[in-house]
Amino acid sequence: MRELPPGLVPDDIARTYEIHNWRNATQILGGSYPDEWKDILEVLGGFTLRRSDVVAAGGRKSNISDMIDSAFEARGWREREVTTQVKVDEDVRESRTHKIDCLKSRVGLEIEWNSKDQTFVRDLNNFRVLFDLQVLDVGVIVTRSDHLQGIFAELGIGAKYGASTTHMSKLLPRLLAGGGGGCPVLVFGITQLRYDPNS
Repeated sequence: MRELPPGLVPDDIARTYEIHNWRNATQILGGSYPDEWKDILEVLGGFTLRRSDVVAAGGRKSNISDMIDSAFEARGWREREVTTQVKVDEDVRESRTHKIDCLKSRVGLEIEWNSKDQTFVRDLNNFRVLFDLQVLDVGVIVTRSDHLQGIFAELGIGAKYGASTTHMSKLLPRLLAGGGGGCPVLVFGITQLRYDPNS
């Protein structure tokens, strides 16, 4: 992991998110993709982890993921699936990547609040493939920090956010083991400092 460069991440975000900067992803975003970087900082800076969303019944997509997703969509980010073709003589084979939650320019962003932890394998592999194909220059993952489990336990819903779901300690070993290949990846972990128990 690389240190966060001074001045690129506002103090409020650096203080209230757990941030991991893999292969200089922050520097690439700040230098080559200032508009996308501004979107990321504005969306995450405006995010509040509301108690009502934490305790809401599960479903296909949580209120928390949907809220973040919608904020990016309002700024022009789109869900995207990339189709590739391999041609050997006259034999053409198509292959599709898994959809990316949010894509703008050459920046891909995934929101993993409470999915099965194997989702991180898929996300990182997707980043790797798209980076190798020169479709993506940097990937971003927003997930939850481990210590939120204490809040979930206090609310009596710890089992809903089980050990085999997406959270930081399930992502970092896969990232450090090279799961994203050469793709620079920036990770944000939502911490208790974004939590509002009264909302």
